[in-house]
Amino acid sequence: MATSWSLTLSVQSQSFADTKALADALTTDESVVWDSNEESFSFQLHEHKSKDLRAMWNTRMRGLMAVDSLLSSLADRSEGSSTNTQ
Repeated sequence: MATSWSLTLSVQSQSFADTKALADALTTDESVVWDSNEESFSFQLHEHKSKDLRAMWNTRMRGLMAVDSLLSSLADRSEGSSTNTQ
């Protein structure tokens, strides 16, 4: 009998919009499940080999970190903007 490895990650960002953007980043790779309040979501990885699970985890985390970094960069720019938008 083969050992099956699994991992579940719950994700919640500072705002619903940011959390939604993180979930959207996983759309093509994972099926996300929103909690009942839609404040956070989770997804599960399942692999037969631990090294495969680690590789999948690393790939998903790199994607989430890239989106989080972009969101932070955009927030920093909007807070520091000196453009008058009247």
